[in-house]
Amino acid sequence: MSATDRAGLGQPCWVSLLTADLAAAQDFYSAVLGWTFRSASLGEGFSVAVSDGKPVAGISDAARSLGVAASWTSYFAVDDADVVASRVRERGGTVAVGPLAVGQGRVALAADPAGAVFGFWEGEHLTNWRIGAGAAPAWLELRTRDAFAAAMFYGDIFEWAVDRPGRCEVRYEDDAVTIQAGGQTIACLRGGAIEADPDPRIRPRWHVYFRVDDVEKAVEAALGSGGAVVTEPTHSRVGREATLRDPEGGMFTVTAKTETGCA
Repeated sequence: MSATDRAGLGQPCWVSLLTADLAAAQDFYSAVLGWTFRSASLGEGFSVAVSDGKPVAGISDAARSLGVAASWTSYFAVDDADVVASRVRERGGTVAVGPLAVGQGRVALAADPAGAVFGFWEGEHLTNWRIGAGAAPAWLELRTRDAFAAAMFYGDIFEWAVDRPGRCEVRYEDDAVTIQAGGQTIACLRGGAIEADPDPRIRPRWHVYFRVDDVEKAVEAALGSGGAVVTEPTHSRVGREATLRDPEGGMFTVTAKTETGCA
């Protein structure tokens, strides 16, 4: 995570794919999303996906060494990783990895009480990387059993809705919870997922949306590169979209709409 700023505490600050085969993942996402890649400052086994010259996401081949399935993980900016790790444990979550010193910061991987995996990062981060803007992902969505319980958990650990400058705002809308920063919606927490269900489409998780020029072409490229279609192209309230799975099992959604909302 090459970095330049510490603003935006509690906000999403990066997404990264844990996979078992870095080269194969790069080939797949290059074909489907048009990304190029450069080496990361974290060393061998890491790379940074780039679109239009700007960083989009990280990729690491650490899934095998960590003994975890390939997956996309959302990271949130914090000012003290140890304090946040303590809050996670106190509120029924699990800290699986870290906090560990990585590059110029510290990182941890955790799971909330429903089992959704997320990360948090203490240190500088990119000022021009923001959900819904530029090359960054279009949208983040937590799919969980109880969106309101999740909002309480994440609100406590990341100090959302705290009356301090730069903190996220929480809004309750119908059966979902939206998270806003600077007047922009940056994530949605939606209920309905089931912890014990064997289907990864239903289990609680932070799900990442990426923009593409043409959803159907992205689907075709995914199939031609060894991936699979989880949800066929359809229209939702966030626009034309399809959910895909890469050859290692990492799931993500492609969307053609430039503006997103809670689907």
